[in-house]
Amino acid sequence: MPTRKRALILLAVLTLIWGTNWPMFPLAMREISVWTFRAIAMPASGLILLAVARARGQSLGVPREHWPTIVAAALVYLVVWNIASTYAAILIPSGQAAVLGFTMPLWAALISWALLGERLSARLLLAIGLGGAAVALLMVPSFGAYADAPLGMLLGLLAGLGWAVGTLILKRRPVPIPTTVLTAWQILITSVPILIGAAAFGDWQWFVPSGQSIAVIAYIVLVPICIGNVIWFSIVGLLPANVAGLSSVMVPVVAMISGAIVHGEPLGPLQWLAMLCSASALSLALLRPAGPK
Repeated sequence: MPTRKRALILLAVLTLIWGTNWPMFPLAMREISVWTFRAIAMPASGLILLAVARARGQSLGVPREHWPTIVAAALVYLVVWNIASTYAAILIPSGQAAVLGFTMPLWAALISWALLGERLSARLLLAIGLGGAAVALLMVPSFGAYADAPLGMLLGLLAGLGWAVGTLILKRRPVPIPTTVLTAWQILITSVPILIGAAAFGDWQWFVPSGQSIAVIAYIVLVPICIGNVIWFSIVGLLPANVAGLSSVMVPVVAMISGAIVHGEPLGPLQWLAMLCSASALSLALLRPAGPK
């Protein structure tokens, strides 16, 4: 299967998985804190992925020279993302925290151009501009929340920046191991500071959550975290970093639609215009124009 076609299929699946995940968070955390949820979800998903890799006959070992890359990428992507986005979601509405986090493609493009010397074509620049417009349109309804909690806005942007830097690290220094194994080790590395944070800020009163909470938490661990991250790192391996990053701009759009369906959140002209901008950006970035016949 051609690389671009495969990337488009993976992107469609990832957009659906991650986009519908955001409305699930309030359901998962009705009875436990965000930190406790992260402390459960991250180690569990990492161990599950290692078990899957072992069952598929994949080696779980990592050549020694690649550990610095894996640790660095995990620290600036998954650790920064999880901690910064967690606090952003506490300080400002969670949907808007997601939108700020998904400014990642704009950071990736800027870093690639300014620090790595990558040339941005006019087509890709237009795609990035449309992606930025989509994010801005989704942010418009909550500018008041940002003014009331500027730290929440800064942390949301920091989450996107960490995601971008972690992605670029893996693009510049690829790690030649199976994607499932790479994802598992990065999640387990991330679990260490998450567990430390949970020890300090989590809730430690022992109780058994309701069946609904357990089912939602299990779903988030297995699907968005395990499967979603494996798909994401597969896309990173298939596409340039700035294009891979741009592919994420549809996720907050799907999150908005899902939030409207599940929680009755607003879905008006601004959101629909943002969807049009996102779809146009993806078309420019991922679909090549037909050549002369």
